[in-house]
Amino acid sequence: MTTAALPTLFVPHGAGPCFFMDWEPADAWVRMERWLRAVPELVGVRPTAVLVVSGHWEAPRFTVNAQERPPLLYDYHGFPPHTYALQYPAPGAPELAVQVRELLAAAGLAVASEHARGLDHGVFIPLMLIYPQADVPIVQLSLRQGLEPAEHLAAGRALVPLRRQGVLIVGSGMSYHNMCRFRFDDASLDPDSERFDAWLAETVALPAPERERRLRDWAAAPGGRVAHPREEHLLPLHVVAGAAGDDAGRQVFRDRVLGSVQSAFMFGASASA
Repeated sequence: MTTAALPTLFVPHGAGPCFFMDWEPADAWVRMERWLRAVPELVGVRPTAVLVVSGHWEAPRFTVNAQERPPLLYDYHGFPPHTYALQYPAPGAPELAVQVRELLAAAGLAVASEHARGLDHGVFIPLMLIYPQADVPIVQLSLRQGLEPAEHLAAGRALVPLRRQGVLIVGSGMSYHNMCRFRFDDASLDPDSERFDAWLAETVALPAPERERRLRDWAAAPGGRVAHPREEHLLPLHVVAGAAGDDAGRQVFRDRVLGSVQSAFMFGASASA
């Protein structure tokens, strides 16, 4: 057990297996890939396990993947054949999964366990860059159907004790996720993406009560509903913001890709600070 609380992180996971294939333009995902590879240095210590909330798993209740050896779920379509043979044989952490379920239940949240579903690409794609040796245990937690912001903030608050056990809590999504407005042939930025990104950067840096109030009402933010016609790629941020407790947040990465701004956020200090 560690005495210093690990930070919590919201990371962008790109587009499908984008980091492991050719793309046009060729450098579209290079900066994001480079940043993801540098996350261990940002965190400062090797975690005992990683708990990941991905925008690609919704369940009727908050559900925890409790497998000892979770397989992979190639939940993307139309990509090169080799991207369906990617491997990430990281172990699971069944004991941590039990603890996650107990903490959520103690907070009055409906919970369940899962013993068959593989880790989706919102988990294994970024983690292949962050911990490429696949030697850190991984547990995935679902979003809850209905996508209620307050519930996901509450789920995060329930998980705060894990940070002092060396567990790195990661939200994997995209800070902008409007598939209809990605600009594959246009270098200009979507102004709604810029507005919403500025609002997010300001919001995460606020004291916890005001931060949570604004995150609950994210759809009213400038560019909010345009940036996220559906909020599944944003709500992992709510979980890690809740898990931050009173710790401050800040923007730790900002990129321009496909005509959008994509950002990452960290709450709390790195363990080496």
